[in-house]
Amino acid sequence: MITGERMAAVDENAAALGVARKQLMESSGHAVARTVRTVAEPDDRIAIVAGRGNNGGDAFVAARFLDEYSVSILLLGKSENIGTEIARENWEALEQSGYDAREVTDSSEFDLPEADVVVDAMLGTGISGDLRVPAATAADAINASGATVVAVDVPSGFDADDGDHAANGVEADHVVTFHDTKPGLEGLDAAITVADIGIPAAAERDVGPGDIALARPDSRDGRPYIIGGGPYTGAPALAAQAALRAGAELSFVAAPESVAGEIQGYAEDLIVQPYESDVLTPERADELLETAQRYDNVVVLGPGLGTADETLAAAAQFLESYAGRAVVDADALRVVPDLETEATLVCTPNRGELARMGGPDVDDLAAAADEIEAFAADLGHIVLAKGATDVITDGERTRISRSGTVGMKVGGTGDTLAGIVAALMEHAEPLDAAAAGAQVNGLAGERLAETQEFGFLASEMLEELPATLWDESNE
Repeated sequence: MITGERMAAVDENAAALGVARKQLMESSGHAVARTVRTVAEPDDRIAIVAGRGNNGGDAFVAARFLDEYSVSILLLGKSENIGTEIARENWEALEQSGYDAREVTDSSEFDLPEADVVVDAMLGTGISGDLRVPAATAADAINASGATVVAVDVPSGFDADDGDHAANGVEADHVVTFHDTKPGLEGLDAAITVADIGIPAAAERDVGPGDIALARPDSRDGRPYIIGGGPYTGAPALAAQAALRAGAELSFVAAPESVAGEIQGYAEDLIVQPYESDVLTPERADELLETAQRYDNVVVLGPGLGTADETLAAAAQFLESYAGRAVVDADALRVVPDLETEATLVCTPNRGELARMGGPDVDDLAAAADEIEAFAADLGHIVLAKGATDVITDGERTRISRSGTVGMKVGGTGDTLAGIVAALMEHAEPLDAAAAGAQVNGLAGERLAETQEFGFLASEMLEELPATLWDESNE
């Protein structure tokens, strides 16, 4: 089962793997035509009502596979406004090949031909709310026609993610959806066909440009709250700066008073909040918890904390009382296996930390992806296992991030990762944020490796993050 947003990401990943969108449209259209043949009689009339998106493009392809029938194609709008090049090319192929293909530029002039089967290809996934003209006019005519209705991907006016159906939406008898079923289709009173259109498994499992687009911030928002520092000061500073580079509005660091000035010295952009003590203690944890709960920001817990008994006790105390979102990294990971918490945690262990948490002790994380998924299911939290290849899983769904370079074995790259994930969690679901964060962090390292494979520093990766995250040509 896959949501509309996730499906768009998978499509983009497939294109990056070399499976052209035009090729997928050809497969989708052929699948629609196969279903039409199963419901149509030999002399039936077929009417295709298409929108200007790729949903319509699928139907334009379908028309070419239905030459044994009398087929009419109605485009809602002007062909010059078709939204994608591949859909426009398939419309032009119909025009140049002499099909009965017409533009409907005025909804008052919409006239559905007499038809035994109607193909609804007006609107696809991601559309919600009542239909507006001309789609509303067309939907009324389709529903009143008495024809068998075959919908492309989802019926127009139907929200495939939550199952809401517009009051004036198309009532379909058959739905041809692609790659995987959509959540909202379960409650639909229609025959559902899930068509395999040739998307490789890697497009869904391996993190790619579609995953980055899914998690990419479209506004400057979020104020991650980094709780770290004590024995080590660079780690929380790197995490906080990475969060800013990944789109956070502000970045706060809560640190012992003894090192707060040093952390502030790394960057004037940070807001450092000192507390009295040399390390994090249970008494201080209560104060930090109150702040985190008041502002409901994503917390990053662990960078540079150290492993003193009172610090680990404080970390456990904080997480057990916290019900928000948190990235747990470094030393704080030690307390997670024994936690009972309502918090949403993204745990970011390296291979050694994963083994100490009770996960598989392996060199090749990708080869152990199923074991890591089972471990995450038992743990009850998202795991982002860091290595040459990263494995990201919530215990049910698993992604593999293959970006990165050997130069990233330098200290601090895990801290930048924690900050990136925290920033993206303001805009995306935790698993999506973790997957995109791993990919972006690795790609930033790859950009640096183009000029200095082994000699770069984690702090130098910070400057590469914005271009990696927002410049689509670099994905």
